[in-house]
Amino acid sequence: MHMRTDERILQLLEKHEITDQAHLQSLLARHGHDLTQPTLSRHLKKLHVRKVDGRYSRVEPGAAEFGETELRLAPPNLIILKTAPGFAPALAYALDEKVPKDLVAGTVAGEDTVIVAVADPSKLNAAAAALKQTLKLS
Repeated sequence: MHMRTDERILQLLEKHEITDQAHLQSLLARHGHDLTQPTLSRHLKKLHVRKVDGRYSRVEPGAAEFGETELRLAPPNLIILKTAPGFAPALAYALDEKVPKDLVAGTVAGEDTVIVAVADPSKLNAAAAALKQTLKLS
């Protein structure tokens, strides 16, 4: 019987330095787990696996989801979020899903920086407050 896919993913992450999903996909296929890239991404999200310092590793569910995050305003309508290396894309995705669309027009992510475009410059402080609440920042 095959090891469950989630268990195999965690086992492979412990044994190998995996720097991209294609490598992980090929290792899984060798063990009888043929996954599409979107399916693999869903498994990684569910398992709290993130790319940190250039390689995939598990972030324990109790740990800060996106590492240390610093928020600063860039008037008239931008908010800059600095986070741990590798966390910016996941942070931007989470914000796109959770922050009200009337406050945030969209996000752009780099490796450790997310730029948040506020839809209406007069709502910059309200958007910052919503981001702080979403991210549980003080």
